[in-house]
Amino acid sequence: MKYDILQTLGAVLMCFSAQGLIRLLIDHDYTGFMGWLPGGFAALLIAYAVALTAGVLLTGWSHTRAKALGRRN
Repeated sequence: MKYDILQTLGAVLMCFSAQGLIRLLIDHDYTGFMGWLPGGFAALLIAYAVALTAGVLLTGWSHTRAKALGRRN
């Protein structure tokens, strides 16, 4: 059950950060939910990329762990 929740949280993090990253690349003034970070465009770009990477890794890891326990095909 915990891997299901972690996989869902990773997918949500991945979706929000991917959307924020794409919007930031199209409109440099858009800050999104990470607008509180100081440092301007470069810092936000790095923060969104790190969040996207963390979401992908969390989703993949939790899927692999659930698969090892026989919860996935």
